[in-house]
Amino acid sequence: MLLDTSGLFCFFDDKDFRHAEAAALIESANIRLTTSYVLAELIPLCQVRKLNRQKTLEFVEMIITNPLIEIIWINENLHNQAFELLKERLDKNYSLCDAVSFIVMRKRGISEALTTDKHFEQEGFIKLLES
Repeated sequence: MLLDTSGLFCFFDDKDFRHAEAAALIESANIRLTTSYVLAELIPLCQVRKLNRQKTLEFVEMIITNPLIEIIWINENLHNQAFELLKERLDKNYSLCDAVSFIVMRKRGISEALTTDKHFEQEGFIKLLES
C-alpha cells in the first residue's frame, strides 16, 4: 500500500481516532511505499496540528531508515509527470503530492492507500481510512 500523508499522520498521532486502525493496516501490509513528497508534506501537517516537532522529525527519520518501507525519492521526471496530471485534472483540487502518489501507484500496480484523502478514490484507488 502507499503510505499517504494523512495515513501516516493517523499512525503517528496516537490521539487520532484512526490510530489503531492505521497501525494495524501498516503492520499487515505486504508493501509499504511512500514518497519524499509525502514526507515533506507530513512535517508541516504535524506542526500545524501542534504535535511535538522533535518527535515528528524522529518519526520521519524512522520512516526513512526503516528497511520495511520503500521511499520513492522524487526526481525531475516524476515531478513533471505529476504536474502534467494536475493540468489534465483542472476540475480537481489535487496537490502535487497527490499527483505524484497517483503516478507512483499506477506504475507500481498499487491500488490501496493508507489515507483519509477522497482524492485517491476520485482517481480510482482504495482509501483505507475514513475521513
